[in-house]
Amino acid sequence: MLRVRCLANLAGAALLLAQPAFAQEAAPVCAPIAKVRPERHLRQLSLDLLGRPPTYEEYQAVQKKGSVTEEDVRALMEQEGFYARIRNFHRALLRSNISASVNNNTNSRLSGNGSGTAFGFANNASTALRGVNGQSCNTDVEQDACLTNLQDGHVTSLSAKTTPRTCRDDKGVPLPVSYDYDTNFFTCTDLATKTGDAALTTCEQLAAAPATNKWAKLRNFCDVRGSGDAKKSFLCVPTWTKFGEAALPNPLPAGTEPYELRDGYYNLVTVAGREYVESFNLPKSSTGVTSLSRCLLDMGTSGGVKGTYTVPRGCILREGYVNKPAPYWAPPGSPATVKVCAIEAQERDENPWTRATCEAGRFASDRTCGCGVGMRRCEVPSIGQTTDPLYVRSVHDLRVQAFNEEPLRIIESVVRRDEPYYNILTTRRSFVNGTLSQYYKQNQGVGVFSTTAPAPVDSIPAVPYVEAETWTEFTRDASHSGVLTTPGFLYRFPTQRARVSEFYEAFLCKTFAPSSDGSLPPPEDACNRENNLAKRCGCNYCHATIEPTGAHWGRYAERSAQFLSPNQFPRLDPKCRDCAIAGDTNCGGECSQYVMQAYDGDGASSLGLLKTYLYRTSDEEPNIEAGPRLLVERMMQTGELERCTVRRVWQEFLGRPMTSEEQRMYLTPLATDFAKNGHRFKALIERVVMTDAYRRID
Repeated sequence: MLRVRCLANLAGAALLLAQPAFAQEAAPVCAPIAKVRPERHLRQLSLDLLGRPPTYEEYQAVQKKGSVTEEDVRALMEQEGFYARIRNFHRALLRSNISASVNNNTNSRLSGNGSGTAFGFANNASTALRGVNGQSCNTDVEQDACLTNLQDGHVTSLSAKTTPRTCRDDKGVPLPVSYDYDTNFFTCTDLATKTGDAALTTCEQLAAAPATNKWAKLRNFCDVRGSGDAKKSFLCVPTWTKFGEAALPNPLPAGTEPYELRDGYYNLVTVAGREYVESFNLPKSSTGVTSLSRCLLDMGTSGGVKGTYTVPRGCILREGYVNKPAPYWAPPGSPATVKVCAIEAQERDENPWTRATCEAGRFASDRTCGCGVGMRRCEVPSIGQTTDPLYVRSVHDLRVQAFNEEPLRIIESVVRRDEPYYNILTTRRSFVNGTLSQYYKQNQGVGVFSTTAPAPVDSIPAVPYVEAETWTEFTRDASHSGVLTTPGFLYRFPTQRARVSEFYEAFLCKTFAPSSDGSLPPPEDACNRENNLAKRCGCNYCHATIEPTGAHWGRYAERSAQFLSPNQFPRLDPKCRDCAIAGDTNCGGECSQYVMQAYDGDGASSLGLLKTYLYRTSDEEPNIEAGPRLLVERMMQTGELERCTVRRVWQEFLGRPMTSEEQRMYLTPLATDFAKNGHRFKALIERVVMTDAYRRID
């Protein structure tokens, strides 16, 4: 049947606080409307609900019946393709991708493959551990065999002047088994060439040379490089031209070293009655380097506590390797043991000297910490080819993918079970795959992700790490509220204001925008300097709503997925308050979540207060403890959630927003019917795809 319908222009009242996210039709449109044939209707439905065209058998069935019925639509929505469609719809709605939201500085990432080369840091962390960025350990020397398997015969221990050499210090921390002088600071020349003595080819020979040999006092700067047949000894002295020495004779007298021409250019130490160069003093230099010492691992103090290891400038100190059980990321069929750099192979939870925790990002640059049991604190990039049976997928990428997927699995479970749709915003149900299961149970991802386990660790399902495609259901603790407290949501929208904005846009179809007719007071007005955005002129228009609404996420830290438990993070922390009053805004790094500086009178009276309570009224504070669940319950009473959901589904399946006439005809009836039917999402989709508007030919 062919009909003609005129779509009238309806003038809608503009929302002053939050503007609709969907455009309104502005002009009358008259167009002939005809319903599509059943075959065309089926094709539309199959593509929209399943992402594929109908099968031959499905075409035959609908031709036989002469129409597509509600039962046909329900049957399509029971197929697995429909649930994939639901996940994709909500992936776009929630913008579920945290890949750009997590700052993975790769400091916990290991290089190597565990066989030919040991697993170890070769990145920024290597500067503190070994003296230079990008340097891994010595994979030719087993750490605990360093006394019998030598690369450098004269490598010394922490207290080389008085103590025999050992492989580990008193706390079991691995010591260097070899050293190299950094050619950014030193010029290293073949030993025989440098000394002009063809018979003097090894550092051992130099160490044994008589005191009358002028080169013998430089034995601490003899550097063995290479391994096996390629091993060779070099003599290294500072690259003087790099350090501002312009007054040296050119050329130098034969057999003369630059340091010999200036008093005070070197420091001597006496060992067993013989003098040796211990360090060089450098001329003034733009590099800021004033001295270069022999390569010893020095232990200093931090805050008066012994236990800070320092690699001298210009030195590369490398420890050996150990054999460890295969790490958590090893695929089935991997060797039972792998080679791991001795520093990274350690399993301590704290520095044995300073008692500083290893369960923070600092572990990567602390010589005493290591990767922990099973290498849990460390990760690897992709290793090998995808066709390799021992292919290892990037650990960080797998975690990002899993966090992205978790909220979509929650939504799918609600829709699949035909539960009220807004359970997606309130349910405590969630899912973990192998990646997330082991992430929580082993406390992985230290220093990259900051998340709180969503339930007691023992209650989280134990899914093997390698089973990344296996998702298992569990129940989170009472602090959780559907997708709104998943790491995927919290990291994607990292501030309380961003979380409010996404909730309004995705589920209320509103965006925050300033008033077009708003006026501001003169610049000198004190209102312009108000720190509380809910009161500041020009800002209060939106923030009077954003700030109290954002308080619903007040127990979730910003820029992380950490839950600030009242037991650990009370409303007011006396220690943080006292530190702030004393001017210590750091307070040992324990008060980052608290108000530690005063910018106005309210801030001055709030020192030591959990930041999320700042500027909150007595009416707003309950929002913090109740969480996002309370926000959803309040919005359920307004009807805005239902109307927005109808408009979202309409746009998704018709490919355009509702026109003004369609809003008049369909919006309220569909929203009312949606509420009466228990907010069943599949029932709403069924109603939309059976409307004349969906079936018409445009």
